[in-house]
Amino acid sequence: MTKRIFVMITAFLCMASMAFAVEVHGVDMPDTIKVGNETLVLNGAGVREIYAIGLDVYVAGLYLKKRTSDAQAIINANETMALKIKIVTGLVTSEKFQKATMEGFVEATGGNIEPIKKEIDIFLSAFSDEIHKGDVFDIQYVKDVGVKVFKNGNPEPKVIVVGMPIKKALFGIWLAHRSEKHLQVLAKHLLGLEK
Repeated sequence: MTKRIFVMITAFLCMASMAFAVEVHGVDMPDTIKVGNETLVLNGAGVREIYAIGLDVYVAGLYLKKRTSDAQAIINANETMALKIKIVTGLVTSEKFQKATMEGFVEATGGNIEPIKKEIDIFLSAFSDEIHKGDVFDIQYVKDVGVKVFKNGNPEPKVIVVGMPIKKALFGIWLAHRSEKHLQVLAKHLLGLEK
């Protein structure tokens, strides 16, 4: 009888843990997160790969108030949302991450970064410290407040950047059409279009 109860409890705990996390390339992404007083649900998650050398760079999860696959609606929405990024290689440096992110801003804005150059510089400063394998960045847009970047669960944001233009460009890095195929694939995963 005791063994049966133990098996039932173990099975229940396994099911509960499965309900609260999604595994993506060995990284557990929680099914929900709290941003302020709001609960966000995992819309989709995927890995940022560099196909030419077969390298996984990071795993990303997109969190929204309500799941949707409409990329433009997400980019334009003045709604609380978040990206969780876990670095999965030791080959990422601060300089490389900032450079790739800047390229993303350029492409997401059609090359018109000048109106938000100051905000971009503030955002990029969140990644100025050395980056290590296992680091987790939480990039949150809080409605009517701005973009906040947290590192490794620290309750104090590294930066806060105000304004919808920077928010739109930022989420466009991952959701707008990108010229690189691997970024198109990641976008489909974040939008829940591919599992």
